[in-house]
Amino acid sequence: MIISMSDILCITNRKLCKGDFLNRIQEIAACHPSAIVLREKDLPEAEYKELASKVISICREHQIPCILHNYYETAAELGVKSIHLPLGVLRGMNEEQKAVFTEIGSSCHSVEDALEAVRLGCTYIMAGHIFDTDCKKGLPGRGLEFLREVCASISIPVYGIGGIAAENAKSVLETGAKGICIMSGMMQCEDVCSDFRKLEEALAI
Repeated sequence: MIISMSDILCITNRKLCKGDFLNRIQEIAACHPSAIVLREKDLPEAEYKELASKVISICREHQIPCILHNYYETAAELGVKSIHLPLGVLRGMNEEQKAVFTEIGSSCHSVEDALEAVRLGCTYIMAGHIFDTDCKKGLPGRGLEFLREVCASISIPVYGIGGIAAENAKSVLETGAKGICIMSGMMQCEDVCSDFRKLEEALAI
């Protein structure tokens, strides 16, 4: 996996973003996370491609990976080698389409999902949601034991997602996870740099 020392993947959601979205991406990229995942699920492909071009440019400026989401043909056209795909999309791809990418990820919500992701060629997964989060209101988090079971079931890197903050980030790594994913925390915080450093310090303890 294309990983920096931080082991933090930042997931975008422009609907949660405070202020200008691209300015927020600039601020996040300046902190040098492991990667930024452009996960704007509501955008039609043409609009996603337009936005992706801008985000890719920012990521390249800061020399961090940009992982595109869902639209693998767009990713190929833009020369992006890292893609995050729903399992349903991944099932429909042939080996030639997958071979375009050096990194393929998927979001998993069970051990069975994780095992299938490996069979389908994933090089990493996101597993969650781990803790209660406003992004999944009314749905209790699956918990650390769930994450521990997923990590034990596969050999590729696992990233915990869902309700993760500086206060609980270390406990995620203690399950065997490679790193953490942050979405609303990075989209909504007042001081991106300060909050990101708190996460890094928590993971380093």
